[in-house]
Amino acid sequence: MSDGLDREGAPRAPWRALLRSRLRRPLSFYLTVLLLVAIIPSFVFSMIILKRSTDEQERVVTALLKASTGSVTRVVEREIDSMLTTLKVMSTASTNDNKNLRQFYERARSSLAGTDSNLLVIDRAHNQLFNTRVPFGTPLAKASDPTSIDQAFENGGPFVSNVFYGQTAKRWVFNVYLPITTPLGNGDYLLTLTQNAENMLKAVNRDVLSPGWDAALLDGAGKVIASSDPKLAVGKPFFMEIVPALRVGVGDAVNDGVEYRTVTEFSVLTGWKIIAWAKSADVDAPALWSYLWLSLGGLIFAGIAIAGSATIARLLAQGVKMLARDAHLLGAGRPIAARRHMIAEIETVSAALAEAAQARRKAENEIRFLMREVAHRSKNQLTVIQSMLNQSLNAAESRADFAETFRKRIAGLARSTDLMIANAAQGVDFRELAQNQLQPFTPDDPERVHLSGPPVRLDAQVSQTLGMALHELATNATKYGALANASGVIDLQWSVSDGTFLFVWREKGADIAPPEGGSVRKGFGTMVLERMLGMALDAKLERIMHDDGIEWRVKIPDEKLSANLSVSP
Repeated sequence: MSDGLDREGAPRAPWRALLRSRLRRPLSFYLTVLLLVAIIPSFVFSMIILKRSTDEQERVVTALLKASTGSVTRVVEREIDSMLTTLKVMSTASTNDNKNLRQFYERARSSLAGTDSNLLVIDRAHNQLFNTRVPFGTPLAKASDPTSIDQAFENGGPFVSNVFYGQTAKRWVFNVYLPITTPLGNGDYLLTLTQNAENMLKAVNRDVLSPGWDAALLDGAGKVIASSDPKLAVGKPFFMEIVPALRVGVGDAVNDGVEYRTVTEFSVLTGWKIIAWAKSADVDAPALWSYLWLSLGGLIFAGIAIAGSATIARLLAQGVKMLARDAHLLGAGRPIAARRHMIAEIETVSAALAEAAQARRKAENEIRFLMREVAHRSKNQLTVIQSMLNQSLNAAESRADFAETFRKRIAGLARSTDLMIANAAQGVDFRELAQNQLQPFTPDDPERVHLSGPPVRLDAQVSQTLGMALHELATNATKYGALANASGVIDLQWSVSDGTFLFVWREKGADIAPPEGGSVRKGFGTMVLERMLGMALDAKLERIMHDDGIEWRVKIPDEKLSANLSVSP
């Protein structure tokens, strides 16, 4: 913004412009001011302590307790945030496992092994679909916290419950809910992580408190979740009323004629409160000599701090100027060398700038490469689709037959493309490619489709062609071959020998009918094998008709796959 205008473009007040010009100083000036700001109050503070030792002791203890309760709050929120992160990861996995609840249960139980958490899935009717505290399939009662469940569904986002007695756990627990909707739209559920309330004892450990102080973690209703005082029972109301609920900081309370000093913190993430308390008589114990020594120590170290401020300022100024020069080089796209400096942080930033410059150049090269790759693959996709369209049109007996056949072929091509994109860097695994293409055709009995062969990764373009071939073979098997009846089987085997990739498609138990007119018409599947594999990859194809089904043997030579074929260890 030009001089005389603020960020909104309005005229700047003259006194503000004057103030900014007067306060424009080098780093050494502000470092000296910072040191003075730190030192001068320490002298004044020491003098006040000498006269009012009791008041100053109270202020220090209060500061320590605020830090302690703040530390407890952070421990609690880190734990809850970790549970939320786990739920979000599991919610991603759950969208793929909604058809196999047992598999999701086993995966969740394995993931949570060794932790203090258990996973539940709850529907809107408060039914537990499973609970990893018990084996899968164990009859489960309705969830023990219906109010929080309804609030979680209504809120539509992460929700932390109050403490309650869990009927399955048979102890006091709390839950963290995450609403999810299945991708098929067949219901809303709550992914729920539950923990025993006693696990939160680590947050209110007396080791983080000043002597004579106790701490407790309270839920939104004021009930005890965990306490360093064993006399306070979990799930019972706290023995002192802390009003209002959102008030934080230092306070005083009286219970049974005893005065207490309290420090309260509020967790925005959970809606819980952390309270530390101690008897006022213990807090107000005098500490005159402790503060006197503190004041004397401040005087000694003040001189040392002032003496070293100028040297530190010079080092900082040099480092900032050096980083500024490197930043200009980075903006211009020029290479930057990491620089050595006495201040480790400046050296770290310099190294980061050097890495950023290198990463920028690498990213620019990758972008140019990817743009060329996208254009190349798009042209290949269009060529493949055009070929599929022409063959489907020529072979179709009706419009409906054409639409259905073309749609399925496009779907098979899309599945191959998804695998190609997902595995662009390391190549596509042939087993995964075969499973992906055969999955829509696999009958209820999975033993009717058998796959065997070593781990093999193929180039993306090769895998796309092989994916189309597998799709057409499976289509023909469903219409005319082994999958057209209730007993036929398909055996797909592959191997790698001397850089040559061989796969064998064998159908058994098929009902073979003689061709009409004594001639066999070549369909799109045969065209893919003979033209695309044969012409594009120089594949050698052998077609064998057995009494119980067809057998295809395809060999792709080393010169076509030597740069693309990779056998995983």
